[in-house]
Amino acid sequence: MAAETGEPGIDFVRRLNEYSGIGNEWIILRDAETDWSYGVHPCRRSIEEHIRNGVINLDKPPGPTSHEVVAWIKKMLGLGRAGHGGTLEP
Repeated sequence: MAAETGEPGIDFVRRLNEYSGIGNEWIILRDAETDWSYGVHPCRRSIEEHIRNGVINLDKPPGPTSHEVVAWIKKMLGLGRAGHGGTLEP
């Protein structure tokens, strides 16, 4: 098990790396501190905040269009706005 740093985001990445078996070496730079008065650490956000302000990594199956998939996500999560970046085509 990777050594815990006490930083939830970094610990998560290290555990994910270990779980996947890929064995990537991560280089973490700390040149500046984040001013947390402008937000919340991602690991401390509620599920509702992730849904409202987050990104969904989606592997779209062949068949439905990108527009259809975005419409489904909006309906499933009760969102007023959603979109996609890049292509969702297989």
